[in-house]
Amino acid sequence: MMNNTYNKSLSANSQLTQQSVNRCFDGEQHYYSHESTATKTPMTFSIYLPDEALAGRLCPAVLYLSGLTCNADNVTHKAHFQQKCSELGMIFIAPDTSPRTSEGSEVPNDERYFVGQGASYYVDATQQPWSDNFNMQSYIVDELYDLLRSEFPIHSVGITGHSMGGHGALLLGFKFPSKFVSVSALSPVCAASESAWGQAAYTEYFGEDHSLWSQADASQMIEKVGQQYASILVDQGAADNFLAEGQLQTAKLQDACIKAKQPLTLRYQAGHDHSYYFIQSVINDHIEHHWRMAQLS
Repeated sequence: MMNNTYNKSLSANSQLTQQSVNRCFDGEQHYYSHESTATKTPMTFSIYLPDEALAGRLCPAVLYLSGLTCNADNVTHKAHFQQKCSELGMIFIAPDTSPRTSEGSEVPNDERYFVGQGASYYVDATQQPWSDNFNMQSYIVDELYDLLRSEFPIHSVGITGHSMGGHGALLLGFKFPSKFVSVSALSPVCAASESAWGQAAYTEYFGEDHSLWSQADASQMIEKVGQQYASILVDQGAADNFLAEGQLQTAKLQDACIKAKQPLTLRYQAGHDHSYYFIQSVINDHIEHHWRMAQLS
């Protein structure tokens, strides 16, 4: 059970620069920046710390990966997760979606929103010019993960995300199960290597080596590694235009989980689209899912 306390002062590491802090329910919403060795750029993230964490008590955390065109602001400002996290004593972390050009760093970009800055698919690119900076898998599961665990009173980490970030949560959750105690996703891209978005991005990031494409496909990864979690939760808006266009391919996730014998709670939410209004409607269920799984860890 989570009855340990954390003796280190919060965010004492000189790597982190606090950008802002705001009181929010029974906790605080923080923003930080730091220099990343994985992306060779400055990176930012938001972190909600309930009062238990501020007092030094170890708390479960959920890492949220955002979708195409987003940054750490979208979910932090629009999803309204803070009240539920305050009630449960849950830490909520939202990193940026990709490296970005800033003073002293020139990051590759593309006019297609599903390829350039704000994309990344949370993979490590192997092709130039992307491979110098687009190393988001290494950033998330190694650099940021270790930094968070060392600097904040985190008991355990679950992973979730929306759209491209839902793909990232499923992919990284099953690729690195020792890092995460729970997985969920909202409107995820379930088979990136077979969607038009993913194919455009992977052609840039990996070239024509389709073996690398398959290693960056959530459904194929789940089928390959088999059951890793007691249950995973996925919500999908039934009126989502990207689902109708074939970008999400939710049925392939369901098939993969059946083959992997991975228990899956898949809910199609009538009338809901791909927006943050949908995320607001279901985010509390996802936070509670991760909180319950953390109690078992």
